Amino acid sequence: MSEERIQTEQDINELLKVRRAKLTELQENSKDPFQVMKYDVTYHTDDIVNHFEEMEGKTVSIAGRIMTKRVMGKASFCNIRDLKGDIQAYVRRDEIGDEPYADFKKYDIGDIIGIEGEVFKTHTGEISVKAKKVILLSKSLQILPEKYHGLKDTDTRYRQRYVDLIVNPEVRDTFIKRSFIIREIRKYLDSRDFIEVETPVLVPNAGGAAARPFNTHHNALDQDIHLRISLELYLKRLIVGGLERVYEIGRVFRNEGLSVRHNPEFTLLELYQAYTDYHGMMDLVEELFREVATNVLGTTTITYDGVEIDLSEPFERLTMVDAVKKYANVDFMQVPDEAAAKALADEHHIEYEARHKKGDILNLFFETYVEEQLVQPTFIMDHPVEISPLAKKKPENPDYTERFELFITKREMANAFSELNDPLDQRQRFEAQEALRAAGDEEANQMDEDFLNALEYGMPPTGGIGIGIDRFVMLLTGSLAIRDVLLFPTMKSLS
Repeated sequence: MSEERIQTEQDINELLKVRRAKLTELQENSKDPFQVMKYDVTYHTDDIVNHFEEMEGKTVSIAGRIMTKRVMGKASFCNIRDLKGDIQAYVRRDEIGDEPYADFKKYDIGDIIGIEGEVFKTHTGEISVKAKKVILLSKSLQILPEKYHGLKDTDTRYRQRYVDLIVNPEVRDTFIKRSFIIREIRKYLDSRDFIEVETPVLVPNAGGAAARPFNTHHNALDQDIHLRISLELYLKRLIVGGLERVYEIGRVFRNEGLSVRHNPEFTLLELYQAYTDYHGMMDLVEELFREVATNVLGTTTITYDGVEIDLSEPFERLTMVDAVKKYANVDFMQVPDEAAAKALADEHHIEYEARHKKGDILNLFFETYVEEQLVQPTFIMDHPVEISPLAKKKPENPDYTERFELFITKREMANAFSELNDPLDQRQRFEAQEALRAAGDEEANQMDEDFLNALEYGMPPTGGIGIGIDRFVMLLTGSLAIRDVLLFPTMKSLS
């Protein structure tokens, strides 16, 4: 360890001791800030700044964290940050009194204070609050970092999100916007007669998606159970039960790696609507994205990673076969069988597994040649049956299903089906998935006898869709990594 680093750590330790000594002094003088029970806040900073003409001369009570402080003899300035923004406070000894001013001079950056005073504008034109009373509401015993921006020390930012939120207003804005996005999604669905429901997180059968689950054991039942990987199979049980339009926004868990697009636990919206199909779902999701963007951002035009995304234009619609033909110049309608598909993969240096069939190879071509091209909103329709165990087959071509994925900024944003409601066909699909599991595919779907039993009671024609909330938030906030839109992303333990 360098001498400079040792000196820095020694300095920090001394500063921490000083802060604790200040707290002890306050407590010994019956001024313990942790004994303050409440403080009546009448305005936030943006109320004052955005409506100064109405607020000038008015007495206000604000509360927030000291972010900067300048002590100049009998008068001082400090910058206060609350939920809505920052504002300057002007603190004079003659206004608040000798003892309160002496206390104020000892306050540290990071302390939380309450200020009652009059709104005014300084001679330099800065909107401020002239303090009449100042009270310490909480003592900060840690030291805020001076520079906490950009990509510097991102690991600490994610691990100590509370510090990130304190010092980076843009981070706070992202998570406030996330809340608004979810609220607008609910408003959109509720206004269209969807019912919000809750389904189990701990399940005996983790189905509804191709993913490896997290496993645990229920002691009282002496039974192995899983964390859900999807919301699908329980929501479709409710369609069988007659609830016609249902949705859930909930956490799902997939035992997979971490990347800029993936976190092992994430928030998923799934909705199901009886008496419609995947075309109805395309119309719904296009309208949903457009309306939420308008209500949250005030526009349907988004700049993401330097590229303008226009949600106002009709989303392009391509079948997977047509997309591969367009971008890879390979026409799978002319590929007769699995052997020919694998020969094409060899020719194009695309790796595959022995178990893969023609439809799997088509999907590998799509992932290799097409995904990177899909920047503007594009529906990729009619996926092969091999990779779509829960979607209806296309009547005119049963090798393909009525399924689509929505891609924006090269990322899958939504996945939807005309839901398979034939219990006999569904059983055969599950059996094929079980064969894959037996061959070593840990992500294949499992047989779900209770779900099959539900289908045998009869499920109406149904459209269903899943939308990754985190990726949607990334799009609308311009965030390049999923960890930037998760308050507490999964991190490797330091211990």
